[in-house]
Amino acid sequence: MPHLLSRRAVLVLAALLVSTAARAQEPLDQRYRADATRLIQAALADSAAYNRLATLTDRFGHRLSGSDALERTIDWAMEEMRRDGLQNVHGEPVMVPHWVRGEESAELLSPRAQPLHMIGLGGSVGTPAGGITADVLVVGSAEELAGRAADARGKIVLFDVPFTTYGETVRYRSLGAIAAAKAGAAAALIRSVSSFSMQNPHTGSMRYYDTTVVRLPAAAISVEDAMMLHRMQNRGERIRVRLSMGARTLPDVQSRNVVAEIVGRERPDEVVVVSGHLDSWDVGQGAMDDGGGSVAAWEAVRLMQRLGLRPRRTVRVVLWTNEENGVRGGAGYRDAHRAQLDQHVLAIESDNGVFRPFGFRFQGPDASLPMMRQIARLLEPIGAGRMEKGDGEADVGPMIALGVPGLALDVDGTKYFWYHHSSADTMDKLDPGEIARCVAAMAVAAYVVADMPGTIPHEVPRER
Repeated sequence: MPHLLSRRAVLVLAALLVSTAARAQEPLDQRYRADATRLIQAALADSAAYNRLATLTDRFGHRLSGSDALERTIDWAMEEMRRDGLQNVHGEPVMVPHWVRGEESAELLSPRAQPLHMIGLGGSVGTPAGGITADVLVVGSAEELAGRAADARGKIVLFDVPFTTYGETVRYRSLGAIAAAKAGAAAALIRSVSSFSMQNPHTGSMRYYDTTVVRLPAAAISVEDAMMLHRMQNRGERIRVRLSMGARTLPDVQSRNVVAEIVGRERPDEVVVVSGHLDSWDVGQGAMDDGGGSVAAWEAVRLMQRLGLRPRRTVRVVLWTNEENGVRGGAGYRDAHRAQLDQHVLAIESDNGVFRPFGFRFQGPDASLPMMRQIARLLEPIGAGRMEKGDGEADVGPMIALGVPGLALDVDGTKYFWYHHSSADTMDKLDPGEIARCVAAMAVAAYVVADMPGTIPHEVPRER
């Protein structure tokens, strides 16, 4: 006759099923408290992330797309990841722009002789041999230039626009050369897009969106120099400048996104991406933007591996190439993995500096925000318990546009635009304890989402 379970066995089994069901309903901040505490303690236990970032920046320096320095950094990162014991370490090929700065200078000739603190904008054309010597017209906005177009012809136009927010002020970096060209100018200068300055001009991308006008050389000058030229103009003095730029754009070259994983124990085909971009502008060390974000993402995954925390789903660290002047790394990943994006559960990126973390910005379904806030509560011990709706970062943007939920690490940005895209973006601006907290925040968010029983629904794609 069939074997019958004893009454005691039935009761034990029933209790086990009830316990399992109850645990499945347990809030995430209760269910994962112990694991989160382990990750936080491990992240804060030493300066491993800071030391690795210092090695990266001191050994390789800045890392613009197309440069030998970037490719050597990629080789080094993959070798180190293999030493860390991460799985499936490899590079995924991406074609990237190759813009070269060349020699450059700006010199004030009148009303007195003085070198200006300048830096060419990424993507700009160069000047003719011998440079451009012309009078300068200073304007405070695009609207003022439109009203003074007749005065701008043949001159170097300087946009002296004070920093308000990055999103508002950066449009002059992007479009200043086009507006100046439409007015018949010879070149375009912008007041450096920075919230504080010590004569350190900031570079960044510009593009010639309007192909109906001539491509003018475009550069930034320091906040101090821009304000000085504006004062000179206000006094009625003639301002004359010589601008020389050797910038040129070479054919695209091949680079790579760096990829490594902890393969999931139950659902290995489902993926949580945690990331930063490895390239930087060709000044400073790219420590804050975004070597720090790359190392924080890498260290977050390494800590899981070291602690034996293998989640249900795969956690994949991606160090992007070419965020700064093309976002080709993010677009290339989207294209290479398009067939698997419906199994990408979340895409996390740090690209606002590795300063003191406050929490995350979540770009995904409103209905998932309460669940994401449960995860954020795990980070309250380090002051990073905030979870608000907001946009994701640039490299994960192509995935987010196809419906993948995104998280952006939200940090204290008080000083970010002091150093952003300038020669001042160096290791000494960063604090080991703040970097460790960034590591902890990314590790906890990535691990819990990769391990939790449920998942985050995708949004309706904005792109097809």
